[in-house]
Amino acid sequence: MALLFGAGQVECEYDIWGNGRATAVAYAREGASVVAVDIDLDKAEETRSYVVKEGNDCVVMAADVTSKSDVEVVVQRVMDRFDRVDILHNNVAINEKGGPVEASEESWDRVMDTNLKSLFLTCKCVLPIMQKQGSGAIINIGSIAGVRGTGHDYISYSTSKAAVGHFTRAMALQYAKYGIRANVIHPGLMDTPRIYQITTEYYSSLDQMRKHRAANVPMRHMGDAWDVAYASVFLASDEAKYITAQELLVDGGLSAQIGGGLLERDDP
Repeated sequence: MALLFGAGQVECEYDIWGNGRATAVAYAREGASVVAVDIDLDKAEETRSYVVKEGNDCVVMAADVTSKSDVEVVVQRVMDRFDRVDILHNNVAINEKGGPVEASEESWDRVMDTNLKSLFLTCKCVLPIMQKQGSGAIINIGSIAGVRGTGHDYISYSTSKAAVGHFTRAMALQYAKYGIRANVIHPGLMDTPRIYQITTEYYSSLDQMRKHRAANVPMRHMGDAWDVAYASVFLASDEAKYITAQELLVDGGLSAQIGGGLLERDDP
């Protein structure tokens, strides 16, 4: 049974999959019962429709991951129906512009609550269940921005994603003796719907944006949502039974290179 927070995706005029939607479908393909949770129930329903097209099914729920009561309700409903949680997948995140001076306190709190407190709340509710079961896999989605500088001033986002890594390591070590594994996936420059919202302002055209991002990656192309989804399926599977407290960079080699390879646009 896979419980996925952040199963919807933002609007995009192109036929491009988001990480949450692709991962929900990938889990279902492997035989998991999927609960797709999103703050926007309609977006979760859209994800469910893709799962159903492949002959599988999933349950959809709406929840604000920054609300403890919302998360508790979701987890209780999952237990009422399935009586267990084998996989907890945390995919929710937002990104707001500004460095330490430019960003408002409200913006900082909003990003930290969404990107980091949400993990604390979902894990707080699910860990006792997994501990009682004696098994479980937790997948938290970070970002290359939490590992390397990107050349952009998103201080709250990069800080929250760096914290995702250490939060997951600390939790994994504490709960390893109970048969619970926890790992992080850090996507690099990915071709997902969200980039069309937050990066197009830097470019004169979508073609320029795609070419520039691809040129920064050693493999010379962006990744996509399926790269994250397949990594998630592996880390959640028995094939990864001896892997915990790790951070997997799904970035085409981007983080391994020296120099300014992380810039998503040309400097003026």
